[in-house]
Amino acid sequence: MLSRVANSIYWMNRYIERADNYARFISVNFNLALDLPPNVPEQWEPLIVATADHYNFFEHYPEANRENVLYFMTFDVNNPNSILSCLYSARENARTIRESISKEMWEYVNQIYWKVKDRVEGSKSWELARYQGFLEEIKSGSQLFYGIVDSTITRGEGWHFGQLGKLLERADKTTRFLDVKYFTLLPNVDAVGSPLDLLLWSSVLKSVSAYNMFRQQYKVVNPTNIVEFLILDKGFPRSVVHCLTEAEQSLYAISGTSFDHGYSNLAEKKLSKILSEVQFTEIEDILTTGLHQFLDDFQTSNNDIGQTIHNTYFDLKPVN
Repeated sequence: MLSRVANSIYWMNRYIERADNYARFISVNFNLALDLPPNVPEQWEPLIVATADHYNFFEHYPEANRENVLYFMTFDVNNPNSILSCLYSARENARTIRESISKEMWEYVNQIYWKVKDRVEGSKSWELARYQGFLEEIKSGSQLFYGIVDSTITRGEGWHFGQLGKLLERADKTTRFLDVKYFTLLPNVDAVGSPLDLLLWSSVLKSVSAYNMFRQQYKVVNPTNIVEFLILDKGFPRSVVHCLTEAEQSLYAISGTSFDHGYSNLAEKKLSKILSEVQFTEIEDILTTGLHQFLDDFQTSNNDIGQTIHNTYFDLKPVN
């Protein structure tokens, strides 16, 4: 497969996943808005801090209030990670490789981009209910896209590059969902472990569609169990360890390397290494290190893997 085609497939899937996750980030606060006591103010800045968009945000907005953060994360073209920007980038990647993907994939990516683009005008005056409906459409839309991919794409190199982009993006964003809780300020120290604190943790679970599966596995909703589920659970499709496991399988399938013979390039080495580290980590190790520090270290390593994949497969120099 041409490196240009592989790169576009990888990033098309990664941008679709990012748009989905940004809709879910906003849903954290929408879930809370329905349940928070009236004396507890909403907090919107944690969303842009957890996604590492706060420096860009404050270059364009004076205050991280509801209206500004919502527009910045959904429709602002000055934010390369906004839902609209991600869908534009996904569409552009799809457009350049229309001959390498299914007709249904291209049509859907093109359709959802223009559907969102047409809603920009007047969106700053939207009520919460309309925003909630819009975000649900984005989340449902990403699931429809993956359904189209699963039912129309041969399980060859292209499919594996798409999986790789989706799964590395999902693993990164799962850790950032947990970081939203870290950056959310409680009214006072005594609120740690309180019903309000557990409400914040539950909103994180709901936003990644993990609440029902979590409750089937754990009888008690507490921070330790939630962190363990979202990072270390091997069966839940949005957990960090599950995403890395599936990503590793696709990476080795691309090169045709057998697990029994070890890695064949630096990208495989780094991904296998971080997967082993997470697999052999226990919840007590994470809490001893400090949750935020663990998540921060993982995000750095995950970004490094993405760069190494780029260097290995997409940044190929012509042979002289």
